[in-house]
Amino acid sequence: MLAYVFWHWRQPDIAAADYESRQRDFHDALRASPSPGFVRSFTHAISGASWANRGNDAYEDWYLVESSAALDPLNDAAVSASRQQPHDRAALHAAGGTAGLYRLRGGVAAERPTHATWFGKPAGMTYPDFFSLLRPVVASDRAGLWVRQMTLGPATECCLLGGEVQLPAPLRGEQINLRPVWPGR
Repeated sequence: MLAYVFWHWRQPDIAAADYESRQRDFHDALRASPSPGFVRSFTHAISGASWANRGNDAYEDWYLVESSAALDPLNDAAVSASRQQPHDRAALHAAGGTAGLYRLRGGVAAERPTHATWFGKPAGMTYPDFFSLLRPVVASDRAGLWVRQMTLGPATECCLLGGEVQLPAPLRGEQINLRPVWPGR
């Protein structure tokens, strides 16, 4: 499973409630008429992610797809047919955005995550040792370990998406609280 993760932030002249309503309309339209290979999406309000709006208030959308073959259909579907108007209304008030591509490497794709913990692999550590170190955290916390693909994205290499987690030493990360925008709790 892959995730296209899109960070965006609103223009200062639009109220957060209006911006979020437009986001929900778009995600509703995408759920009602999904593209081939699309699994589901969710979006959260965040603050403190240095790569999104310089750490100020922003939004983090996760678009889960079966494989890389589903990315082109998702890209085309987002801006066409019944999804075009909700997409355009949402995009109209975005002040900026950036994105990344992540692959689920362990655990589960959490249904309603409350925290995203972003971190990287320490220099000199092999990937088998790195994944082995994280295996107990992923298993015990019902989290998903997402790893950036092809260095595509501004955030650090890995994300534990699920609940609040404690990274094992020597790992250090940035834990971000997620306030659900779509779907609601």
